[in-house]
Amino acid sequence: MIRLNGRPLRVLAADDSSVMRGILWKLFLMHAKERPEELPPMELCGVARDGIECLEQVKKLKPDVIVLDLEMPGLNGLDVLDRLRVLNPELPVIMCSAYTEHGARLTLEALGRGAVDYVTKPSGQRDFIEAMKSLAQQLLPRLGALARDVRSIEERTLSKELPDVHDAQASSRSSNLIEVVVIGLSTGGPTALEQLLPKLPKDFPVPVLITQHMPKLFTGALAERLDKCCSLRVEEAYDNAVIRPGTIWLAPGDSHMEVAPFRTMSDDGRIGEVRSSRVRLHQQEPLNHCRPSVDYLFFSASRLYGPGTLALVMTGMGADGLNGARAVRERGGVVLAQDKITSAVWGMPGRVSTAGIANATLPLWGIANALRQRVAAGYSVRAGMEASASDTFASRWGMTNGLL
Repeated sequence: MIRLNGRPLRVLAADDSSVMRGILWKLFLMHAKERPEELPPMELCGVARDGIECLEQVKKLKPDVIVLDLEMPGLNGLDVLDRLRVLNPELPVIMCSAYTEHGARLTLEALGRGAVDYVTKPSGQRDFIEAMKSLAQQLLPRLGALARDVRSIEERTLSKELPDVHDAQASSRSSNLIEVVVIGLSTGGPTALEQLLPKLPKDFPVPVLITQHMPKLFTGALAERLDKCCSLRVEEAYDNAVIRPGTIWLAPGDSHMEVAPFRTMSDDGRIGEVRSSRVRLHQQEPLNHCRPSVDYLFFSASRLYGPGTLALVMTGMGADGLNGARAVRERGGVVLAQDKITSAVWGMPGRVSTAGIANATLPLWGIANALRQRVAAGYSVRAGMEASASDTFASRWGMTNGLL
């Protein structure tokens, strides 16, 4: 756990590249001299050249956070991570990954083994200034978020031991017929999705769309990984894909994802009725510094589905999704947020929860049950209304008396 008490955040970096170690040293020296107000003080307390030295430095330097290279001689990043989970399970680890398909798969494996987040290595490390700028934009905000989002060991342990939660508000405060579930996540998202999505049954009656802040190569690998562990089909979204129950669509990196109506077209060119909804991808400017942006997905769902939208904001850094969640509530939809204890970073869900937008703020292990309850509640209400309408029709025409 991180307890700063006014001192700088102590960071240990492990990387076998001397160039990367030099970039990291220079980065933290510049941060100490030119620290933005929104970031806490940080210091690079040490560097390690391989996995074995990293484990030794952890014991000696007692860092608050580790920035860990994935591919090193001897013990690689995954090996070091496994040992740290035993020796010091509460020590946050941010992986440093190559921006390749192989690096993406290794990174997702690391996140599954307990790493809290990742950054990608600058592609052009020979350009020292550009490489340092790229790493600063990725790494420093993540470290700052970890420093601000302090949680105790006791809180995390308690969250794992409590029984499943019943979302009592599902029936009492929401009888909406849910037509779509839209989910937004960032930091800690892949691990959260691996815990949430397998709990949704194969016959989950509404489509699910997800915006996770990740680069292009990573979202494809994440969709494949999730598809292997879920009853529902998980795919990386493509433009004009049909939105239907049974499939979970994941927004591809570097593209905004929206839901859009698909209308029939007559022979004379006139637009006809809406037949289905489709995925719409585009590359407009980043929103909230993100592409894909959660707000794009939430805004479009609120416009198309109105009160039939259920928006879920989960673990993540920043405020992406806040305005979109507000739009969902204003149009009569339902908003759920993940709680602080079970979030890797309570930025995105915290903004929604503290703004009073969320219908309920729930622990990760209670979200799947809440989704099932709210979807079922809406369908049961509709079934009752249809049955009532049928009874009224029958009584009017004497059907209940056997006259017809």
